[in-house]
Amino acid sequence: MAEESDLERTEAASARRLEQAREEGQVPRSREVGAFLILVVAATVFWLMGPWMVQRVSGIVRRGLVFDHEQVRDPSLMLVRLADIALDALFSFAPLFAALVVAALLSPFFLGSWNFSAQALQPDLSRLDPLKGLARLVSWSGLVELVKAVAKASLVGGVAVWVLWSERGELLAMFAQSIQVGLSSAGHMLSFSFFAMVAVMLLIVAVDVPFQLWQYHDKLKMSLQEVKQEGKELEGNPEVKGRIRQLQREAARKRMMAAVPAADVIVTNPTHYAVALAYKSGMGAPKVLAKGMGEVALKIRQVAADAGVPMIEAAPLARALHRHVDLDQEIPSALYAAVAEVLAYVYQLANWRQTGGSFPQPPQAIPVPEHLLAEALNG
Repeated sequence: MAEESDLERTEAASARRLEQAREEGQVPRSREVGAFLILVVAATVFWLMGPWMVQRVSGIVRRGLVFDHEQVRDPSLMLVRLADIALDALFSFAPLFAALVVAALLSPFFLGSWNFSAQALQPDLSRLDPLKGLARLVSWSGLVELVKAVAKASLVGGVAVWVLWSERGELLAMFAQSIQVGLSSAGHMLSFSFFAMVAVMLLIVAVDVPFQLWQYHDKLKMSLQEVKQEGKELEGNPEVKGRIRQLQREAARKRMMAAVPAADVIVTNPTHYAVALAYKSGMGAPKVLAKGMGEVALKIRQVAADAGVPMIEAAPLARALHRHVDLDQEIPSALYAAVAEVLAYVYQLANWRQTGGSFPQPPQAIPVPEHLLAEALNG
């Protein structure tokens, strides 16, 4: 089938389509959110720990500019001193580095959450195709990204120029200050610059995040045909579902036939209906083990005959049982009297087989409530 055009994709992405996209590693992303969060965290760390960090840095610089004769003459001592100063500097900036790492890890939660996809790690050789790469560059999304990059660079660059121009006096005055005072001034200026950048990035994020969400959902839009096809896949192919139902019916029929030999009696119509009843110790009421009509009824009678299960012809009762009682369910109280007569005959028949005597006569005109019989006949 030919690939559908964007004009045909008019329907919002379904939950299944979104889940498949996540499994493939397609999630809404905004690099501006990560940059903004990192700037906010960095500015906050400088604001809270700036004096301490400046003090540590000034001490490191002071130590680095002081040498004794032994260190100058022995290069190995200079290496030890360099390692010591480097460790001190790393410790000084460790809170900043740790905060930036946490910020980078938390940035995906602003547009959802972390997404681990094995499919996204698989190599895609189509990305090496220069024609497709050129098509991506000149596409609508590529043009939008170019405009965004130019606008962001212009905005950030403009604010940077404004900060430098507004702070030019303090910047020039730093050349005449002592190291400690100069570093302190540089720290304050850096904090001010960071907060200015944060304000600019906030504006960029406010524009970029809604755009990225819109672009993501627009890219995953579906055509009417895709929606219908997905519905068929979720509901299942009608032919396959029909085959599954047929197999389920056959399996249920086999289980039902296997239960017929355990029945106490088979109530028949005599040819159209057959219902297998059992009443064992512990049951609250007699239970239907098997039932059917037509060929199924014939099969029940055959299995019962082979197993020596007695059968009794009672058309109204057979219809009522078939209509109102499900498999493995106890009979309703309205049929207690009718079934009691049938079971009494079965017990008499069993006693005759053991002791002999006069042959018991099957019950005639077994009473069935009119409303149950009417529903059975109408059903």
